[in-house]
Amino acid sequence: MDNLIAVIFTTTFGYAVLRVTTPILFAALGALISDKAGVINIALEGMMLTAALVGVIISAYTGSALLGLIAAITAGTLMGLILAYFSLNLKTNIILAGIAMNLMASGGTIFVLFLAANDKGMSSSLNSKVLPTVQIPIFNNIPVIGPIFSGHNILTYVSILAVIAVYILLYKTPLGLRIRAVGENDHAADSVGISVIKVRYIALALSGTLAGLGGAYMSMGYVSWFSTNMTAGRGFIAMAAEAMGMATPLGTFLTSLLFGFADALSNSLQSLRVPAEFVQMIPYVATILGLIIYATRNTSKINKARREQKA
Repeated sequence: MDNLIAVIFTTTFGYAVLRVTTPILFAALGALISDKAGVINIALEGMMLTAALVGVIISAYTGSALLGLIAAITAGTLMGLILAYFSLNLKTNIILAGIAMNLMASGGTIFVLFLAANDKGMSSSLNSKVLPTVQIPIFNNIPVIGPIFSGHNILTYVSILAVIAVYILLYKTPLGLRIRAVGENDHAADSVGISVIKVRYIALALSGTLAGLGGAYMSMGYVSWFSTNMTAGRGFIAMAAEAMGMATPLGTFLTSLLFGFADALSNSLQSLRVPAEFVQMIPYVATILGLIIYATRNTSKINKARREQKA
């Protein structure tokens, strides 16, 4: 126990929490935007996985990390539009369409990886590029704070800025007002001239864009290669983070940090000779516990509201 406490209360652990939170936060913000529009983007996992592979391949063939990032974002956005087309135009059940896209991404990335790198496990044979890290001049020399907040991949800082950007989008812009209106009551929004399909297309595209950023970080920031199913359920964890965060940007950020803490803890426990099976299940156990707490609180609020109405 003493060794565990010694590991947690270090600047290295704090740095690791922010590092592993980044892809979860990107995907959770994507889930938030689609949720506000009244559509569930369960395909976040597949979007992240596809974007991660596309980023690696394009950066390897072009020799540019920036082009790889743009390609990854584009891949995520296109998958968001594809999901929108199937669910909004073809009237496919969005949950089933999302599951299908996740399965397609899981198998399809292995196939494309084999074509590009002649390997079904890892893209180590590709000379892919990595996005740069950033040293913050002011924070860099401050004890404790500097080692935790400085020296991260650039996308980690972009993810934090994305929380502010999503808040401004949803609550300070006409588009955000339309997104929230459609999510709260699509029939009422349609009656005042708001195109429900158009707004949901935009929401799913933005959701895919953020998932693409999360995928790009996984293969071009967190590590420097793509490996089979490397997202490891982070898209689903992000959905749990968004739900626990009460569908608000700040709440989503805080719950993403919570899951990032659990993920970093599982990584740290590997050095303490804890059984690997126990270590690997920690992030998912945290997800289940978080959803139980959220569901319990939500049910209590609903029951309280019903009692007040009867009274």
